Amino acid sequence: MHAPEVSPFTSQKTFHNLPCSHRQWRHDGHCAFLHGYSRSYTFRFAATALDENHFVVDFGKLKALKAWLEHWFDHTCLINADDPERSLFRELHQKGIVDLRVLPNVSMEGSAQFVWLYADALVRAATDGRAWCFAVEARENNKNAASFEVARDGSQPAPPWVEPPAGP
Repeated sequence: MHAPEVSPFTSQKTFHNLPCSHRQWRHDGHCAFLHGYSRSYTFRFAATALDENHFVVDFGKLKALKAWLEHWFDHTCLINADDPERSLFRELHQKGIVDLRVLPNVSMEGSAQFVWLYADALVRAATDGRAWCFAVEARENNKNAASFEVARDGSQPAPPWVEPPAGP
């Protein structure tokens, strides 16, 4: 059996300055407290062929990804869907104290997977499957980062994207 051919071309794009707060309610230390960072996300793309401009991905056409990242991570408060204080955070959101976002997993590892799901589906659709996202690095500061990565050959596409609830 012949393995899928891997493109010799890759590119990456980083989005910086996404200040948000989060908490890991299960943590037995200080991460259980609400705290914040200015996150950044680096996306790694590959393609079967370059586009008409000789790009893997035209970064100028990633405005939808940038807007989506800003919706989820710019001056927002992130909690896990199973946070036992979700009703309190919902009340704070309703009072305009926090701009709440509920994710399946707010860890950097979970956030990397969360944004990969969206970015891969977006890029595949925008390029008619010619390009895809194979890795995301989620960085909370200059010391701490986590990654989510799939096969570089594009054989593991993200499932169709379903937007999780944005607020409470």
